[in-house]
Amino acid sequence: MATEEEKQTVFDVEAANMLTKELRDVFASGKTRSYEWRISQLKSMIKMCDEHEEDIVDALHQDLSKPKLESIVYEITMLKNSCTLAIKELKQWMMPEKAKTSLLTFPSSAEIVPEPLGVVLIISAWNYPFLLSLDPLVGAIAAGNAMVLKPSEFSPATSSLLAKLLPEYLDISSIKVVEGAVSETSALLEQKWDKIFYTGNGIVGRIVMAAAAKHLTPVVLELGGKSPVVVDSGIDLQIATRRIIAGKWGCNNGQACVSPDYIITTKDCADKLVDSLKKELETFYGKNPLESKDLSRIVNSKHFSRLTKLLDEDKVSRKIVYGGERDEANLKICPTILVDVPCDSLIMKEEIFGPLLPILIVSKIEDSFDMINSGTKPLAAYLFTNNKKLKEQFVVSVSAGGVVINDIAMHLAIHTLPFGGVGESGTGSYHGKFSFDAFSHKKAVLYRSFMGDAALRYPPYTRGKLRLMKAFMTSNFWNILRALLGRS
Repeated sequence: MATEEEKQTVFDVEAANMLTKELRDVFASGKTRSYEWRISQLKSMIKMCDEHEEDIVDALHQDLSKPKLESIVYEITMLKNSCTLAIKELKQWMMPEKAKTSLLTFPSSAEIVPEPLGVVLIISAWNYPFLLSLDPLVGAIAAGNAMVLKPSEFSPATSSLLAKLLPEYLDISSIKVVEGAVSETSALLEQKWDKIFYTGNGIVGRIVMAAAAKHLTPVVLELGGKSPVVVDSGIDLQIATRRIIAGKWGCNNGQACVSPDYIITTKDCADKLVDSLKKELETFYGKNPLESKDLSRIVNSKHFSRLTKLLDEDKVSRKIVYGGERDEANLKICPTILVDVPCDSLIMKEEIFGPLLPILIVSKIEDSFDMINSGTKPLAAYLFTNNKKLKEQFVVSVSAGGVVINDIAMHLAIHTLPFGGVGESGTGSYHGKFSFDAFSHKKAVLYRSFMGDAALRYPPYTRGKLRLMKAFMTSNFWNILRALLGRS
């Protein structure tokens, strides 16, 4: 039998229903709509980051052995930058946008008014558990919503810290944190939300979308996929490989949605590329990367086993040209390079999301486009080349959430670019004003006076009225003049 205290802490469908009702009452009061409330919450989030930087770094290290630099730069500082931008631009974002009208409604004026959607649910991921929890929150707050944040149970230290800190710094009546696993998430998904923002994998993404469909709830799904890197010849190979390494192993040891999943190059370039990758990897992580403090560990034993299975497949194990070492006790896997991997191998059938990097060979670099497009659309696609025509072909031919030429993942740092997927890599986007827009409804508003009320829109309908209505609908002066004169 559960004790009274345990009964009170159980989060089920009934508890989720009560929670959403409380939030709807708060939202209905208009509290979250004010500019002052939005700004105060964003400033408090920055204050939280400043006052608890070491606590955040420590939690991320507990969950992923994440290096301090990665934690501060890629999680804390990026969040603070999002808050700072929103604070600076919020008045402009909130302003109605003027829209043109037509002769049909003359005299009139029109505008597009951004309004908060209402009560929203944010379900975050474990690989960047601080940033991916709070960056969507910035958009939801800036847009004036009430919200629930569900952190990932796979990053328990960060989840616990968020549950502790957010009520201390943010408005607890409007912003709630629910910890837990599948049962808690399921209870939340039973509720009607005004938007659901999910970051994670496609399997859970389908569950989220199915739950949302029951209530016709709009969703943003930030998923992933097999993000390719195409490497052309005639480039600065050292810079290219350093950037590939930074984007692959320097981003959570490959556990990132925009991390390079595989490389495509030509035979004459492959050996040089492998040699350069080996050299730079040793420079960055030493002769024994398992001992490096600059590499994150694999998140848990389940994912360690999954990656081990990919490595140990007979088709793949003989293709390893660098790395492959692993430390199960500490959940560490070395940066691993594989060459000429069969396209029908397990490692090429699913998103790797780890430190393994296959290299595929094509006869000519243009063949890479068809190879990429034969699979599902990736979240990101990368090309290293000096060939202007190839750059243009890549941008036009390859469909992906985002494209970067001659670097990896750097589009995430540009707040004027939307970040999101396409097809199976996701739907919807955020970052910068796109985050504000993701949690706003663009409401069309038309203002008319009582002047200029034309009888032609009212019955009885005549041929003359039809001529005039057709002319007004085309908004062409000469058509209107002809209609008034009764000419065809």
